[in-house]
Amino acid sequence: MKKHIQTQQEWEIQMATQILEFVQNELFIDMPYMSIALNALTLVNDEQIETMATDGRNLFYSASKMIHLFKNNQKYIDRAYLHSLFHCMFSHLWIRQNKEQNHWNLACDIAVEYTIDHLNKPCTKRILSLIRKETYEKLEKDVQYISAPAIYSWLFEQDNIHELVYEFFTDDHRYWPQKEDSQANMSNNSLQDSWQKIARQTMLDQIKKGKDNEEEGSSLMARQIQVSKTKRNYKDFLKKFTISREELHANPDEFDLTYYTYGLHLYKNMPLIEETETKEVHKISELVIVIDTSYSTNGELVKNFLKETYTLLSESDSFFRKTYIRILQCDDAVRKEDVIHSQNEMEVLLNQFTLVGGGNTDFRSAFQYVDQLIEEKKINHLSGLIYFTDGKGIYPKKRPSYKSAFIFLDDYDPTTIPPWAITLRLDPLDFKGAGQ
Repeated sequence: MKKHIQTQQEWEIQMATQILEFVQNELFIDMPYMSIALNALTLVNDEQIETMATDGRNLFYSASKMIHLFKNNQKYIDRAYLHSLFHCMFSHLWIRQNKEQNHWNLACDIAVEYTIDHLNKPCTKRILSLIRKETYEKLEKDVQYISAPAIYSWLFEQDNIHELVYEFFTDDHRYWPQKEDSQANMSNNSLQDSWQKIARQTMLDQIKKGKDNEEEGSSLMARQIQVSKTKRNYKDFLKKFTISREELHANPDEFDLTYYTYGLHLYKNMPLIEETETKEVHKISELVIVIDTSYSTNGELVKNFLKETYTLLSESDSFFRKTYIRILQCDDAVRKEDVIHSQNEMEVLLNQFTLVGGGNTDFRSAFQYVDQLIEEKKINHLSGLIYFTDGKGIYPKKRPSYKSAFIFLDDYDPTTIPPWAITLRLDPLDFKGAGQ
């Protein structure tokens, strides 16, 4: 048999693959807790790519350019590889929503580069340029907790965008999801879920290693993973507050069509058995939404949040026939209570909605009030409590007897949140025009 003679392209792909495997090993040596993430992407040669690119499944690279880079700037490859991984771990590919694409791409690049620069690892360490140093100093002064959504808003106040794009460009975002059809959306949702699991496992592995967990860059990674959530997550998040109950409803899963049709055939209009009349469903019975009415809370954002919440619940058929949503306004005490039974009542409330309060925040007051309602039998089947807040206040130390969650529309310090609390960070831009 004639021996296959390797082509130039085959040789380049072979060399590039070895280079990337070498890079993986270098990153693993400095960050062993990144093992799962480092093996999560499939390497794919793509000569259209100048540097690297990812779609969440593959890592695209140009073999010829990779060989050239390895000869001249090996550390750039290490950083670019980690850069693309962090985009996936921080969910940057999937959480753009209605944000302007160019500003969002830049915000994600800055967030990732800021994290890598603060990791201070030998394989990725570099001397900061003057513009990079000045940008970081401005961010630390202007933004409380640095993440892509916070940087995105900050960028609109800057007048050197082109300079920042040139400085922070690292990988190509051409394969990031755009506005797809529903089938593609389902695939991307599944992909994002996979990366969120990888991110959580990475944080757990890092904690097991002990030493790295105290470093600034490591806490930045944890915060980026914590706050990078999507509007889709909010819909899934609301499902946490459903309870199971038997409801009068045809249950096709328990209905045997064979006997049913045989009875109709034998006795004409009389089936042998009747269709099952109950079905176990998971819906919301009673839900408490608490609005933080401290001075930092914006009334229009609150209204949009309530609209969005009710819309998502209605669209997903999440209500039992008798459902109560209690809306409490609270700062250091419960100032107002509204009970909603229907869409009409929600619309009436929103049309005349005003915030009541404005003092300091004490989360304990709302929980004490709800506990009292449960004790007085005014609440009987509580699905859970959702607290809409900026996160600055006094939290209860004791875990409530019901599911409790805190919703943030800004970056927050996760170290202040009680371990029993469910948390979710949403972007205010996702609630523009909610319910319209």
